[in-house]
Amino acid sequence: MVEARTEAASEGKIAPLPNHVAIIMDGNGRWAEKRGLPRLLGHRAGTDNMRLIVDALELYKVRFLTLYAFSTENWRRPDLEVSGLLRILAAMIERETMALHEKGVKLGHLGKVTSLSEELQGKIHNAIELTKDNTGMTLNIAFDYGGRDEILEAVKRIIKDKVPPEDITEALFSRYLYTADVPDPDLIIRTGGEMRMSNFLIWQAAYSEFYSTPTLWPDFNEKELKKALVAYSQRERRFGGLKAEGEA
Repeated sequence: MVEARTEAASEGKIAPLPNHVAIIMDGNGRWAEKRGLPRLLGHRAGTDNMRLIVDALELYKVRFLTLYAFSTENWRRPDLEVSGLLRILAAMIERETMALHEKGVKLGHLGKVTSLSEELQGKIHNAIELTKDNTGMTLNIAFDYGGRDEILEAVKRIIKDKVPPEDITEALFSRYLYTADVPDPDLIIRTGGEMRMSNFLIWQAAYSEFYSTPTLWPDFNEKELKKALVAYSQRERRFGGLKAEGEA
């Protein structure tokens, strides 16, 4: 099985491909600092790179893409950087929503919106409403998102709904998460060289394949993406089980 996958990858055919790719987009600030630029210019470069990766994954027929843009912990950063990130998000929504809509992309948001301005909340709501019936790739932006916070919010909602303890299963619990209508990620990519999850999709990632690259996010191009997909294709996913009979 592994030999067959390696042969397919060497011929330029990547199989199997993930259905859901999630990306921790790390390294924007370091990218800017290496060039003697303000950190916000790194974030702008990272935002510009998002469209390139969306287009590339569409060509690979990946159905779901989740991008980790801003964590619940990122509010601790300097006020100037946070306000700049919020402006970049607003500008990205204005610039990209219609183009993504015309391509059939369905937009989603993971996380809270209550800490955002009413104007920004409105932009997010309008983008989701505009694209809700699209049948192409589902693109989720995780903004003001934290995995532990998501789990706590799910628990609170289950308690509020007075669900009997004996009725609480993994499937039911998953329906209370932000990703209720999204399959768990098959592949999680982290750019920038770190080897941690940073509070990202910690329930959903239980059996995800993890790929870390030292490439900083603004430099993560189609070639680097292909490396990640090839690495995924060479993994054997067992979900806690053993190899199938007859496999080496």
